[in-house]
Amino acid sequence: MAKRWVIVAGVLVMSVAALRGQQTVVRRAPPLSAKETAAARDEPLRPQYHFTPPRNFMNDPNGLVFYGGEYHLFYQHNPFGATWGHMSWGHAVSRDLLHWEDLPVALREEDGIMIFSGSVVVDRKNTSGFCRPRGADPSCLVAIYTGFRPDRQTQNVAFSNNRGRTWTKYAGNPVIDLGLKDFRDPKVFWHEDRNRWVMVTVLPDQHKVRFFGSSDLKKWEALSDFGPAGATGGVWECPDLYPLPVDGDGADNRWLLDVDLNPGAPAGGSGGQYFIGRFDGTRFVNDNPPDRTLWVDRGKDFYATISFSDIPSADGRRIWMGWISNWLYANEEPTETWRGAQSIPRVLRFRRIPDGVRLVQSPVAELDTLRVPGPPTSIEHATPLPSGADIEMEVSRGDWKQAGLRLSNDLGEEVVVGVTSDPLEVFVDRRKARSVPAHAEYPGRHAGAVRWIDGRVRARVLFDRSVLEIFANDGETVITERVYPTAPLTRIQWVSDIGGGQATARMWALGSVWNAPARQP
Repeated sequence: MAKRWVIVAGVLVMSVAALRGQQTVVRRAPPLSAKETAAARDEPLRPQYHFTPPRNFMNDPNGLVFYGGEYHLFYQHNPFGATWGHMSWGHAVSRDLLHWEDLPVALREEDGIMIFSGSVVVDRKNTSGFCRPRGADPSCLVAIYTGFRPDRQTQNVAFSNNRGRTWTKYAGNPVIDLGLKDFRDPKVFWHEDRNRWVMVTVLPDQHKVRFFGSSDLKKWEALSDFGPAGATGGVWECPDLYPLPVDGDGADNRWLLDVDLNPGAPAGGSGGQYFIGRFDGTRFVNDNPPDRTLWVDRGKDFYATISFSDIPSADGRRIWMGWISNWLYANEEPTETWRGAQSIPRVLRFRRIPDGVRLVQSPVAELDTLRVPGPPTSIEHATPLPSGADIEMEVSRGDWKQAGLRLSNDLGEEVVVGVTSDPLEVFVDRRKARSVPAHAEYPGRHAGAVRWIDGRVRARVLFDRSVLEIFANDGETVITERVYPTAPLTRIQWVSDIGGGQATARMWALGSVWNAPARQP
């Protein structure tokens, strides 16, 4: 057996080529001192309640799964530097979707094969034969991921019998090899009616989603293709598929097929689109014309979304997360020892609106536990802005053109979040967010259409140092942005031509997840 020791992001790792696979044995190097940890967590642009890697580069969330009372977040990660490369799976766990415990790298680049995006499932019935039953529980975790070589991408599996703490790569990998250079991002789920696993993958440059089926997670057969459809201005990536009830009506379920695109998003660069339709376990049928594009987010920084597998039915939520960045400048973000942030986990629903059935997104209820006790602050004049804030704003129909909230600092750097009446849109303007030159694609104003509901437009704004997430009209329109001021934004105030009483806003300070203990929502 060949053994190799390397330091990976502060973790001492031994790679052992085992007879029946490659077992990754992980030992922690001495941890950072309390002073070093505190300094890293308080870097000027590091969010305080959004997940970021302790150090180095992060992009797509991977393998989101709930198992053994823990939410698992795996993510695309370079253990060796702050730009893309040496892709492996970073790992963190949480019991409340907010307070994350960093764990050692789960799946590492080995033998010239990078670990690209994928998913994790709970194999409850041990269909794979990978699980070592513990009493009455025969389950284990199985990861399905893309193995990347410069000339070929294949689908592979690995398994864990200790709650995801260590992983063994299947000796029979790859489990699917089409001989293609571009074939990736498997999302796997159990289809109860067909009594089999379904894998959703993309053929990126063909703008197709390909579905596979399996009884054991090892032997797969092709089922059908979907596409081209919707937006095809860039490669397709990171698919996902699941049912959601329309307006909470369990008798009216539709399937959401999520497919990301790079480039070609409405704000430029990478972004996400979705399709609504029917899935019978073999084939997806789009409810809309093939040329209709439905966008997940109207901002510039929301990509590679994936939903959690195996959330208990008693919970009932479909929750996803996305990477808050854009491939136009992801390697050049002006952060210090790390790059990349993940969104607040979002609950997904279908809602019927005048234009048809559409996706709506809202922050998980657990976020409310971070609100600092006490009444909210009413924003009427210039008001101190905490480093983390949850803001609710509302504007009423009237004779006005624009109403917005300006987040600013003493250097004149500012971001404006607001609503225009003609066209009726919610927007984020970050053109003055950074006084020193940034990437040419960073400055911009990004907007999404909204509608009057009872004569009002409401928006919830989440601010977290360098992250903004805006949910207008209960998540019918969403805008996600990174902001990079050279000094903290410390002040918030109205900027509008709206009359008195037609615009209101209130704000709760949000505590840091490193300082505020976990609480039940």
